[in-house]
Amino acid sequence: MGTNEDKFKRVISHAKEYGFIFQSSEIYDGLSAVYDYAQNGVELKNNIRQYWWKSMVQMHDDIVGIDSAILMHPKTWKASGHVDAFNDPLIDNKDSKKRYRADVLVEDYCAKIENKIDKEILKAKKRFGEKFDKEQFVITNPRVVGYKEKISTILSRLGKSLENEDLEDVKNLIIELDIVCPIAGSKNWTDVKQFNLMFGTKLGASSDTATDLYLRPETAQGIFVNFLNVQKSGRMKIPFGIAQTGKAFRNEIVARQFIFRMREFEQMEMQFFVKPGTQNDWYQKWKDTRMKWHISLGMGEDNYRFHDHEKLAHYADAATDIEFKFPFGFKELEGVHSRTDFDLKQHQEFSGKKLQYFDHELNESYTPCVVETSIGLDRMFLAIFSNSLCEETLENNTTRTVLKIPSFLSTYKVAILPLVKKDGLSELARNIYNELKLEFNVTYDEKDAVGRRYRRQDAIGTPYCITIDHQTKEDSTITIRDRDTMVQDRIPLKGVENYIKDKVSFNSALSKML
Repeated sequence: MGTNEDKFKRVISHAKEYGFIFQSSEIYDGLSAVYDYAQNGVELKNNIRQYWWKSMVQMHDDIVGIDSAILMHPKTWKASGHVDAFNDPLIDNKDSKKRYRADVLVEDYCAKIENKIDKEILKAKKRFGEKFDKEQFVITNPRVVGYKEKISTILSRLGKSLENEDLEDVKNLIIELDIVCPIAGSKNWTDVKQFNLMFGTKLGASSDTATDLYLRPETAQGIFVNFLNVQKSGRMKIPFGIAQTGKAFRNEIVARQFIFRMREFEQMEMQFFVKPGTQNDWYQKWKDTRMKWHISLGMGEDNYRFHDHEKLAHYADAATDIEFKFPFGFKELEGVHSRTDFDLKQHQEFSGKKLQYFDHELNESYTPCVVETSIGLDRMFLAIFSNSLCEETLENNTTRTVLKIPSFLSTYKVAILPLVKKDGLSELARNIYNELKLEFNVTYDEKDAVGRRYRRQDAIGTPYCITIDHQTKEDSTITIRDRDTMVQDRIPLKGVENYIKDKVSFNSALSKML
């Protein structure tokens, strides 16, 4: 599919052409970094959310879910630190007049070094063939070791400078690395400044009496302020977790890369409350559990990696990102953080309400520590969509575009295709469609030759196509075609529901995590 940049352009184009994602308010020339999920996209998004929810809540008897409000008391954001510390370091280029996140400029520089490492590994793999030991090569090859040390030095310095709010050194780092404006190729940079990312709004009937509010920049705080309500009403015992999915809003000045970084986005978060002193063990456990969840999707273990934070947030004592190899490189997909007891203590202080857990076994009260798993639903959508889109050359030298989404997440599980509209095949196909739609999300298509209909279903990721032909009328069998292999099997119509259910249910994927 050409270069990574070309592939990403195809991802964006395919998402619009086949009804997955549209630019918001497109008829008014759109709204920057805001997108609408279209008819096929909303189904895929719902399936990803449901799969996460089942694996997080249904599969764990010590985790429950909530759905907290987007609007919260303004003191919430003072307590959480967002009013004073929720900032991005921004830098302007004087020649192009474009604004960038300073940390992202440095990270993109390091990503280019990562690409050099990948090229060295690829060359060595071709040279040594089956004898190639990637892990050994990475730790012994002088050039690769040098690249890795350079990346580590740069990111370590960036992390310390940001942690110490030494914005002058962040600018100096950009200058020392000869980082240029991607548009103008210029090194004419302004000083780095901090910019708060929260959207403000008002609550009240008139401007004189209105209360200043914020649209929530994350869903986690809705969990923390409800900690005691959930614990008492659910008679929960430590350790336990509270999960939530929902919209969050950030005034991203440098929103980019399609739905990777948006101003209105959706998070899937779980806060796990533990006894102080045990948080590191739970942090390691949740790192492993979350990576196992990602691997269960079948998108390739090589496409994931952990990236431990050099710079820790003010509330954390350990933090890592699960990064995914997007078409534009390895980027954060999910965060796992040990948040200590910061959040509950802050809300206790600002609210004046006690937020402690009474441990009957120890006969004492304490403020629990929190281990957080936080994943962007939109980023997860992009990871699955971009990884699944491929173009294949077939045996007859024709090509097909196919979206190899994991079948249990696909928009439609099966397409019903009558071979022709006449001879009662349409009516028979409609009957089958009506029976199967009680169990699955099914689509019906009788327009054009069956080969063209297969291609349409391939392009939206439908894993199975059922063709109803004249033989179906004679012996009640149908042809079922597999999207990935294109193999067609003849099976009895009576067993088709179970045949599909075995292949498209969440169960087989969820069982990998037991």
